[in-house]
Amino acid sequence: MSVKLPKRLSSKKKKPLKNNAQAETLHKLGLEAFWTTRLDPASMLDISTWTLENQVPLELKDLPYAFLQRLWLLRPDARSPCCKNQHGVPNSATNSPKEMINALGESQSDINPLDLVTAVFMSANTFLQQEMTARMVQCQFAVPLILPNIDPEEPSHFLLWPLRGVVNRWMSHKKVHEGDLASTFMPMVSCVKLGRCGVSKSKVLNNVINGLGSPSETFLHRGMDGGQLPRRLSNGLVEIGWYLPTGNTARDTFSVPVVISNLRGDASVHEKYLSLLCQMSSAVVVFCGNLREKERQLLASCKDLASKLILIDLSDTEENENRVVGFADQNLGQVIGLPTGSVLQGSALSEEELADRLSDTLNDLLPDTLKLVSLEAAATLAEELGLSVDEGAVCKKAMATVEEVLKGLDEGSAQFREKQLPLQGHLWGKLAQIEKEERKQRKEGKEINSQLQNEKKDIFVELSSYKMTPSMKIFTDALFTTDKVERTCFLSWMKLKLQLMQIGKQNSQQELFTNLQIKEQDGIPERFDELTNGAHDGLEDSDSFCTDVAIEDQVTSWSQPFEPDPAWLGLEHFLREMGLIFELTHISPGSGSQNVLRLPSLATDLLFYGIPLELMDGDASNIPMQWLGCVFAELRRRLPQEQCRTRVLTNLGVHHARNAEVLSALFGVKFPEGRQRSTRGVYMVALCLPYNLRKDMECDLLLLIDVEGLRSDNHRNTLIQDNEMATVATGLSDVLMQNISSHADTEFETDFSVIANALLRIKECGSMPICQLLAQDDGINSVLQASQLRRLSDMLQTETGDKEINNANNHYAKTTGCITCVKWPWYNMSLSEPIDTQYSEAVLKLKQNLLGSLKKRAAKSAATGLPEIMRRLCVVWDAVRAESFSVGLQNTDIALAFSLLCTELSQWEDSFLEHMDRWLMGASKKIVATKAKALDAMIQNGLMSELKDEAREEIKTEVDKLRSKVKAYLMKDDIPNMDTFKPVLMSNMDDLQKRVTEVIIQRLEVVTESHCSSTQLKKFEMLLEKGQESKMQALVEKSKSTKVLLQDAELEDEFEGVWSDILSSFEFRPSETDDITARVTHILKENLISRGLQKHLKKLEGIGQNQTSNFYVNDEYFGYRSRLKHMFEDNNRIQRLAAQKLASNLIEEYNQFAADKSSSPADFSDSYIRELLENVEKGLKDKTLEIKSAFEVDLKVYLCSAACQDFQKLHDRYAKDTEFLTCISAAKNKYLAEFIYQFRKRDQCQRVAQAFTSMVIKPTVSDYIYKPVGMRIVEEIQGKLPQYQSQRAFHQNLLEELIKEDTFENFLEYFQSYDDYRLRKIQETVVAHLCESTHLDKWRQQRLGEIVGKIAAAVSKTAEGTNGVLSDTKPLLERACLILEQDGDVDVTRASLDGPLFSITTEWDRFVTCLMELLATMRLDLAQEFTQNVDITQLLQCLPVQPHNSLFDRVRGCDKKCPVCRAPCELEKKGHEVHRALLHRPKGMLPHNSCSLSNVSCPQSVTESNPDQSNDTEDMSVACTSLLSLYPDWSISPEDPNNQMPSAYWRYVLTRFNERFAEEYGQEAAKIPDDWRKITEEEALYSLKEAFSVQC
Repeated sequence: MSVKLPKRLSSKKKKPLKNNAQAETLHKLGLEAFWTTRLDPASMLDISTWTLENQVPLELKDLPYAFLQRLWLLRPDARSPCCKNQHGVPNSATNSPKEMINALGESQSDINPLDLVTAVFMSANTFLQQEMTARMVQCQFAVPLILPNIDPEEPSHFLLWPLRGVVNRWMSHKKVHEGDLASTFMPMVSCVKLGRCGVSKSKVLNNVINGLGSPSETFLHRGMDGGQLPRRLSNGLVEIGWYLPTGNTARDTFSVPVVISNLRGDASVHEKYLSLLCQMSSAVVVFCGNLREKERQLLASCKDLASKLILIDLSDTEENENRVVGFADQNLGQVIGLPTGSVLQGSALSEEELADRLSDTLNDLLPDTLKLVSLEAAATLAEELGLSVDEGAVCKKAMATVEEVLKGLDEGSAQFREKQLPLQGHLWGKLAQIEKEERKQRKEGKEINSQLQNEKKDIFVELSSYKMTPSMKIFTDALFTTDKVERTCFLSWMKLKLQLMQIGKQNSQQELFTNLQIKEQDGIPERFDELTNGAHDGLEDSDSFCTDVAIEDQVTSWSQPFEPDPAWLGLEHFLREMGLIFELTHISPGSGSQNVLRLPSLATDLLFYGIPLELMDGDASNIPMQWLGCVFAELRRRLPQEQCRTRVLTNLGVHHARNAEVLSALFGVKFPEGRQRSTRGVYMVALCLPYNLRKDMECDLLLLIDVEGLRSDNHRNTLIQDNEMATVATGLSDVLMQNISSHADTEFETDFSVIANALLRIKECGSMPICQLLAQDDGINSVLQASQLRRLSDMLQTETGDKEINNANNHYAKTTGCITCVKWPWYNMSLSEPIDTQYSEAVLKLKQNLLGSLKKRAAKSAATGLPEIMRRLCVVWDAVRAESFSVGLQNTDIALAFSLLCTELSQWEDSFLEHMDRWLMGASKKIVATKAKALDAMIQNGLMSELKDEAREEIKTEVDKLRSKVKAYLMKDDIPNMDTFKPVLMSNMDDLQKRVTEVIIQRLEVVTESHCSSTQLKKFEMLLEKGQESKMQALVEKSKSTKVLLQDAELEDEFEGVWSDILSSFEFRPSETDDITARVTHILKENLISRGLQKHLKKLEGIGQNQTSNFYVNDEYFGYRSRLKHMFEDNNRIQRLAAQKLASNLIEEYNQFAADKSSSPADFSDSYIRELLENVEKGLKDKTLEIKSAFEVDLKVYLCSAACQDFQKLHDRYAKDTEFLTCISAAKNKYLAEFIYQFRKRDQCQRVAQAFTSMVIKPTVSDYIYKPVGMRIVEEIQGKLPQYQSQRAFHQNLLEELIKEDTFENFLEYFQSYDDYRLRKIQETVVAHLCESTHLDKWRQQRLGEIVGKIAAAVSKTAEGTNGVLSDTKPLLERACLILEQDGDVDVTRASLDGPLFSITTEWDRFVTCLMELLATMRLDLAQEFTQNVDITQLLQCLPVQPHNSLFDRVRGCDKKCPVCRAPCELEKKGHEVHRALLHRPKGMLPHNSCSLSNVSCPQSVTESNPDQSNDTEDMSVACTSLLSLYPDWSISPEDPNNQMPSAYWRYVLTRFNERFAEEYGQEAAKIPDDWRKITEEEALYSLKEAFSVQC
């Protein structure tokens, strides 16, 4: 329980938020509601106390709670503004706005971390701010000093109260100092910024405070997550960081503590804050950028106000020419009047170098030059300047009341306690001793000593004269105030005031800095003198002091334990006195006033507000039973009766173990800290559990008990008192946390014996708490003590039933004593000590273990109420006072001896368990050796029975050996008598035997079941693989044939079909008879009870019986009124029909439901029945029938009976293989994914192989087959037809065919397109030859077989050693092509291999198989194609070498033609220079313009020498001799008699087609001589033959 304080200390009413950017920021963070009702320490119960894991913020509104939770765990990332979006991508301020929009949907997902801290401080009340400040200082974070107001019109807040609670220690000048941050006088250095600077001021200050390279970030800066985002709330914020030296001169930056303040934003915008910092600081450091006139004037005013001004020049002369002046020549320093060393040139320095220069400058001023100031004194100045100081009227009133209560404390704590707190003096302790003696005498049956009775009466008489002292009167009146804020402030200040005063008076009362001389200097402002004078005046009144503890020989670490101060006075002493005042009213009836009688109610109030209640006074070793009884009664009265279930968690440890700090870190509670004080006692606070934990722990109230001062006084014998406190605390506990100090080496045996004896005594009482162990370090002593306590706890835990057999490390372990190691960052350690990085995780783990133990306790026993807790306290206290234990309060021998025996026994047990593990391994091998025979139930059961019997016998033999060892150990002479605990030891042996037997048998069953399930799984996977392979081949063939890409949905359907087929035919192991009727009946019973139908429970007896009839609706289901209402409606027939239809529909729905469940390969589940009943209730709810509840019950009974029969079959089939079914069901998606993947790979493999076949192999095969075909055709034709042997033979044959064909068009084509005509004739010859030839098919088949063989050989070479290996296909295909080219002498078309098409990763041997299949298919297709009739023209077109072109080239001859008649040259000799035609053409066959000479022909010269020729004949010829000079490369010989006239061939042709030539050429027909007309075709052919027989 903790206090909720809706009021502020100043008691000013909060105004509603204005609608501005600051209010919008609070709204985004979800904090707008806390502006009027602030967050308080009680809020941390929900935020931190019951939090068991690190919660990652998901949105902006989660950040404040994440900040507080992380801060309470002292995490270095507490101020992080990062959120985690829904996709798990961390959202940080380092992302650009665009990235943030893409990641989270809007750019407003982040906030500057400084705004986050400021917003939480604005939303917290002063008491929570104090808690936050203390933890932030621990984390080495800067804390707010001046907090801007969210309303710009309202003054900012000077936060003094939060700083009062920050108490720390440091070492300076070989002395350990301790003081608080608020009132301690020390140098204060304030840092501000003027103008725009490229250097991060905060980053420089971090390097100054923490040292270069330190991971600590005291001040947030723009280089951190979110630091570069604009600030909405924190402009004008002043933060302070505290540097504390460690005494290590090589490590310390400064030799004295220094406060460094940091003004956020440009100082020119916050002149009031700048003025305040100048007046309150020892030195002001100004980071100067490019300055204008206004900034220069501000600097001048700072020079006048500040004691010491240091300027850092960060200006850039090139960036801004309009600035007033730069610092390059120190003009500004000279103008303002600063000395040369006060200006640092920083524009060319890095942040680390600048920090180093600034540290050197400050070191030159420390410790003598800079004045000392305190924040407490600075608050007065802040108030004068118009700031709002948080310590308002209510706070000041409470502080004044504290001063009145503590009046007289200056005389000394002992005197003050004697005068003002007399009841807790020697009389209270003496009374306790007398009562203990009386208890002992009654126990022994003796009469009470009269002297004791007289002494007791004298004490009562003396106590009856007591009157409440002034301090206690003021103290109780202050607590009775109705102003809860004032009371809380009073208690807080009283605790802090007492702490500071006790610190100041603990040693020599020296001032904080004895080596510093405070000197007056000229020019120091008067206000600064006032601030520093406080260091000398009114030291005790203002609490502005620190303690100097001299270190005589060497500087030691302050982490070592302190000896408690017997004169220490704390708040707990006043509360103890308050209880004793009330207790006195029962000793002396009638002495109590009305206020005294109200004290239990007051104590209950305080308990609700987190103030501990003392259960036992450890100093007097007494318990005020009447006082506690009344407080417990009042507490029970205030709590709701249904929320009184109570559990007790106790923290037990010696005073070095910092018990109060441990519980504070875990649960946020405040116990008296007994580390430096002599307070001894048992304290309790009460926490109400949240709803979610109440159900798990089965309790509503958690009592936390803390034992303080245990083993704290080494100067006097307090062993009895220590044992009493430890025993009482342990006896009250449900869960006991044994806190092992990090200084466990000191007084180890005695400290250990106190805790161990408490456990032994409580064990005698018949109860035993669940133990958790906390080790504060991992040193050998701490681990040793923790291990011994764990063994002892485990031994004593035997009969509690809190055992687990499935521990991760040891299957046989009892996990009663779990050891958690946490390295605590204690409040009073130096700030320079880093926090352990695993601290937060370790704290959460410890809390999880503790709450887990409470859950285990709930499973074992019901929670008790507050009266039972009080009765338990009375019983334990009576036993302690009477010493009703076999282990005496001063006896340490039994505890140590029992612990050593536990250690020995633990080693023996470990050996025994190792032996059983070896035995189990051998048994497991026997089980596995059965292989598939394990599925035979007879073989399996026989083997299991044999192994179980063998295991029981082996365990019994080994445990008997352990019993013998224990008995022999107890018989030793040097062992003290432990007969009381011998039954415990023997019981432990029995428990060990039973536990190990259960575990071994269970593990045997697990191994057997695992082996059977594994066998079934292998069998199933084999069938599944076979089915998948068959289906996959079919799908691949389908994909190949249809060339359609199958979608995943289609593949899923195909897989589902294979899966269902296999499961439907799978041989499941038959299960033993296991009737599910009892389970179904139990579920239906719970359902009826929950619906208030208990009166029908007898009907459940018929469930499970065979139903022979259907469900019929009768009139009994309808009430009398309903039947009367529908009496005239055919005797209620309509109602009955409606109900029968409803029942039939529900039965039909059940039948479908049962069919669906039965078709599913899964065992029967209780959820089936629950779902069935929910369906019935839903169906009845949807219908408005006036029907009785008997209808619902009978229908449910009917359906449940049917379910028993239907689902029994399901259970009988699948129950034995439940694990196997669970395994394959969980892996079904994996099997499906593998099926789809393999199909895709095969399909891809098939497609790539097809592409390779079509794009590479087919062109290569075609080229290989058809490339030589053309030449073979040419050779055949030349061998068969003689006309193709030479050019002349071909020409002669051509002319013979022309005359035989006797077609004008052919002659015309011959004359006009001589080459085309010849080519056409050759092509016709080729076609005719191919039509007649039968060799072509043989050629192609032969070449096909050759190329396919070569390709197969090349591919096979690449497949060597690649079986099952995943490979990239492209390099292997290229290699196959290369082999084919080199070894097969084949030209491969490889251009298409470029690009990513053929680059896939697959099993090469599978790819080769696909390729070979496609190659074989291609061969068959081509072979069949070759046997079919083929179009010769198309065939010729696909030949790489065209045969007609080759033949044409061979018979082409010389391309030259006669320049006159265009007759071709007939010379066959290559390289001839003079051309000659055998047959020149007459004039009439050519157009007149076809010759180079006008209208002449070659033989014209012949007519000139022959006058007998006709004129026409003469006109047809031209003298050839005249052409020799014109065409010297042509031989047209006139001496050749054959050339004197055109040959008979051409005369015959001209005579036949004279008119046609004339008509074609558009000229007159030639005059043909008569003798030409007499030439016959035979004569023409003969002349042709004669002409071509002439040798050219």
